[in-house]
Amino acid sequence: MRAGLPRDPAQWIALALSLAALLAGAWLHRRGRSPAASRPGPAPRAGAAPGLAIAAALAVVAALISAAYVAVYLRGGPRIIDATSYWLEARAMAAGYLAWPLDEPAASVLGRFLVRSDAAAHGAAALGAASPGGAAPSSAGHVAVIFPPGYPALLALGFLAGAPLAVGPVLAAALALATYDLAARFAPEDPPAAGGAARIPFVPVVAALFSAICAALRYHTADTMSHGLAALCFTVALASARRALDEARGAATRAPRGRLDPAVRAAALAGLAAGWLAATRPPSALALAAALLLVLLPGSARGPAAADPREGGPAPVPAPRLGALAAAMVLGALPGLALLAAHQRAATGGFASSQAAYYAVSDGPPGCFRYGFGAGVGCLGEHGDFVRHNLAEGFGFLAAAGTTLRRLKLHLVDALNAEPLALLVIAGAAIALRRPRSRPLAVALLLQIAAYAPFYFDGNYPGGGARLFADVLPIEHVLAAMAALAIVERGVVEPRAREGRGPAGGPRARLAAALVAAALALAGFAFRAGFDHAALRDREGGLPMFDPASVARAGVARGLVFVDTDHGFNLGFDPAPGDVAVLRYRGDALDRMAWEARGRPPAYRYRFAIPDGGGLAAVSIAPLVFDAPGDALRDAVIEGESLWPPRAQRGAWALPEHAGGTCASGGRLLAVHAAAGGGTAATNGDASAASGGVSAASDASVVHVGLPAPWLRGARISPRMAISGDGAGEVRLLVDGALLHVWRIEPAAPGAPAAPLACAELPPRPIPERAVEIELSLARRSAAGAGARAASPPERLESPRRRAGNEGTEGGAEGLFALDAVRVAGGNSVDR
Repeated sequence: MRAGLPRDPAQWIALALSLAALLAGAWLHRRGRSPAASRPGPAPRAGAAPGLAIAAALAVVAALISAAYVAVYLRGGPRIIDATSYWLEARAMAAGYLAWPLDEPAASVLGRFLVRSDAAAHGAAALGAASPGGAAPSSAGHVAVIFPPGYPALLALGFLAGAPLAVGPVLAAALALATYDLAARFAPEDPPAAGGAARIPFVPVVAALFSAICAALRYHTADTMSHGLAALCFTVALASARRALDEARGAATRAPRGRLDPAVRAAALAGLAAGWLAATRPPSALALAAALLLVLLPGSARGPAAADPREGGPAPVPAPRLGALAAAMVLGALPGLALLAAHQRAATGGFASSQAAYYAVSDGPPGCFRYGFGAGVGCLGEHGDFVRHNLAEGFGFLAAAGTTLRRLKLHLVDALNAEPLALLVIAGAAIALRRPRSRPLAVALLLQIAAYAPFYFDGNYPGGGARLFADVLPIEHVLAAMAALAIVERGVVEPRAREGRGPAGGPRARLAAALVAAALALAGFAFRAGFDHAALRDREGGLPMFDPASVARAGVARGLVFVDTDHGFNLGFDPAPGDVAVLRYRGDALDRMAWEARGRPPAYRYRFAIPDGGGLAAVSIAPLVFDAPGDALRDAVIEGESLWPPRAQRGAWALPEHAGGTCASGGRLLAVHAAAGGGTAATNGDASAASGGVSAASDASVVHVGLPAPWLRGARISPRMAISGDGAGEVRLLVDGALLHVWRIEPAAPGAPAAPLACAELPPRPIPERAVEIELSLARRSAAGAGARAASPPERLESPRRRAGNEGTEGGAEGLFALDAVRVAGGNSVDR
């Protein structure tokens, strides 16, 4: 946590505004205490219009601040890897794709947070799980972003309008208005006494004010993250459900008016928002569903009408009427649920989770990414440091409690820009729990916390805060406003009434309190939250990792632009490219293959270099020259790490790892790790062939990587393996699902001289001329499993023994078994 005096212009501006608001509030409070303030005068006109006008003004302010955030803190584009993935997903949807066709070489496109739609079907066939006699899998496939489609569908409208970054500020304005409406429906205030002064509704206005100056919401409605839309859906669903009940109670004595009934329309809107939340952030939709039940079920309770409309409404809703509202909600939820189902089917080929399908082939240990508890939860590739530090004993009660507490600790700053001000939210929740009408707001916070407790990763980062709780920030703003009203009523208005000075000072006291509340939140940004957002601004080079304007300034009007980063690829790649297409730079033969496949256009490399000591990244764009057509691929190399993510995994997982200073080509390799209990299978070639080249034993540790078949037909390929310690296993060559050849790597005999990491090229094998799909199956075995083998083929590599105590060697105590590269001899050009 960082705090201190302001350091950047935004913090100083917030401090100046805070001082101005504080002085204005003090002046109003002092004037309200003067004798002149007690003199009778004409009462202001009552009505909701003044409050709505203030809320609309605050909505404009929120939109303007979010737009400024894009320029000042994001510096013109999405910054977080998740945000860039949403950007790519929205661009694809704007072009009409939930999943777009994947062309060879697939490695020029596939990467982080992208799932191949044929991965599940292919893996089932390759691992012997498909029905016997099934057709060989096709090499054609589709690729999709793994995240739910609700927010990308909205962002796609921004792409179609030519202004995708305008979507966030529009959401910011809508959130301020929705927060006002939520407060008006769940925390209504007493009407003024007859002849008394009408009051602008304090809680709704202050809640909208908190929404406008909440720095966490400004980030989530600036960067292309889904939480701004999720918060809007959560808020609209709750407010609309409350409105539906109120309309139904008001019309209890008259016959329903069918589909045009305001209550039915409000219920349908609540369902639409809930369904879209399910298509945006499914765990948050679980919390919302439980909160909606809490709102609806008391509406059918039998018993006398509540005397105070704030405590539950005038009369229960008849059961048939409540059923009609529930049916309208269900129907309203269908569009969002249908969109989610369509995306999952496009991304996975079925209705399984796209995120689970992605992690099943890109990370490990097997089953690491799941919603729940137990051993093996936590992916070592995506969240390795976090998992090793916090989940060493698995994801049980204590680990879940620790993760939740870390989220809550960081979330304290999110609602009102500083941890101490979170006390207003807590006090407001205590007040709401005592009021039946407001109680669902406080319970919704607890439900949101509970909904994410089974997810192992905390998901926190500076600026974005505890983003998994950002979806309920509007509720927190309402609760904080309720606490502020209670302070004003008990500290100012009630003492004045006891002194006989009348309620005339009430409106001024409320306005003064609103200004003081705004001053505190603004000061919170100046002295506390501003440092987090500055850290977000300056991280990872301080710039978006791909800038089309830089490409244009470099004079690139057509051709291929190869980028080095996942962020840059997501920002630049277009499934329906124009004159300039963006692909991943691999630094091996795959780049030339991609260039040939696209007609050998002009090619450029986009470098995004982050200085070692921090600071702004240096962007350079230079021509990328390939060899002349002909025999350039006849002696080429495909790096092993370029083949991540694999096509399928079972009992093992593969990750790109650094191996600088070793024999590894380029200082990196694709390491295969066996899961606990795996890697002990000892199979022969016949058994492998009978199951598509993979051991039928349940403890087999196998990873499949695909190779670009069009360039390898008729060529000879030689896998280059990197091994150490007890690293042992098999490399199987599969062509069109059939086993073609097996290379075996055996560990050194016990007592052999110690040796560091060793790399060796296996004997070359030819590829048939008509091959459609080519894969390498990397089957890892332990030393015990290797020793149980009765025979070995001539192509045998002996692993060096691991030096005792050499814990710095890649692969850990189990040794290393990795694909370093694949050498191609006699490869084809695209012309052949």
